[in-house]
Amino acid sequence: MPTLQSPQSQAGVMSFYDAPTNGPKINPKIIMAIIIIFVIVVLVLDRIHFGG
Repeated sequence: MPTLQSPQSQAGVMSFYDAPTNGPKINPKIIMAIIIIFVIVVLVLDRIHFGG
C-alpha cells in the first residue's frame, strides 16, 4: 500500500533541485537544436550506409 508523504518530506527534494550550481549555464533551445541535428545526421548516415 502506498504511503502518504507530507510536504516536509518533499521539501528536501525541492531544495535539492533549487540549489544553485557552479556548472555551465546552457540554453535549453541550444540543447534541443543539437539533439535534432544529431538525429538528422544519424538518419542521413543510415540512409547512405544502407542505400535507403
